[in-house]
Amino acid sequence: MWSPEPGWQPLPGGAGPSTYGVWLATEGGREVVVKRLVPPTDHELAQHDLAGLQDPRHFAYWRREADVALSGVVAGTPGVRAPAGVRVEEDADGVTVVSPRVADARSPGLFLARALGRFAGAGVDDRPWLARGQLRARLGRVAARGGWPTLARTTVADVADHLWTHREQHLREVEALPEVLQHGDPVPGNLLGRDGDDVVAVDWSTLGWGPVGADVGYLALSTREEPEHLVDAYLTALPVGPASREDVLLGARVTIVYTALSRAEWALARAAEGEGALAGKFRHPSVAPYLLSLQRQFPQIEALLG
Repeated sequence: MWSPEPGWQPLPGGAGPSTYGVWLATEGGREVVVKRLVPPTDHELAQHDLAGLQDPRHFAYWRREADVALSGVVAGTPGVRAPAGVRVEEDADGVTVVSPRVADARSPGLFLARALGRFAGAGVDDRPWLARGQLRARLGRVAARGGWPTLARTTVADVADHLWTHREQHLREVEALPEVLQHGDPVPGNLLGRDGDDVVAVDWSTLGWGPVGADVGYLALSTREEPEHLVDAYLTALPVGPASREDVLLGARVTIVYTALSRAEWALARAAEGEGALAGKFRHPSVAPYLLSLQRQFPQIEALLG
């Protein structure tokens, strides 16, 4: 049975339905990151909403990161690419992905947005395991948990109710936008390295196709720059023809709004399980960052409300 080697250092954030763990190790004098992926068990599929782990088109497909590495599909893509030297080891119980450790270049948001714009125009052949419909699938999971009931107990209740009720309309609008290649989880912690004008990215588990602007909208939730400035940077690097500024702004805005509200609901719902009034927990360290992020996106919410 597979197990981590003695001396490997566990890295945070590695737990998940299909991720057994992530470790920092040393091979031949260089640091590598070892990620262990395991298929979902029948028990997990029966007990949880994890059917997507077996669907190659679902954003949560369990072995996509290994398939990306084996294919080399993003080994040389413009703007954003995988680190060189990734290898995959398979056995009867799962898959191990070993990647060179990528140093954090701390690239500014506008640089990352331009890189994502170039990446969106990459000419990549479709593969059966490239994700599609990521935002729809994520909101489907939220719907299965009852939507945003905790937000209904806050001052944004009416706004949240309106947006939740009209989510299908907004999903159809973004799904009608030009479809481009997207990283799927473009947070600064995944867009680590820098090689000239390119970003060397990690965690390709949500690579796929999505509406133009969605990646830069997701990025906007974790950078200091305003979404409109990130959109303009993304657009300057996007190949001529795929989309207008209005298209990119819509794709980014819908992603920002529905992701920020869903994250706030998740944080508040966890806090609500404890004793005490919900309003008294808004400043708790496990809640406040999500509410501050949501507050920062009020202009995007207002724009989406029209």
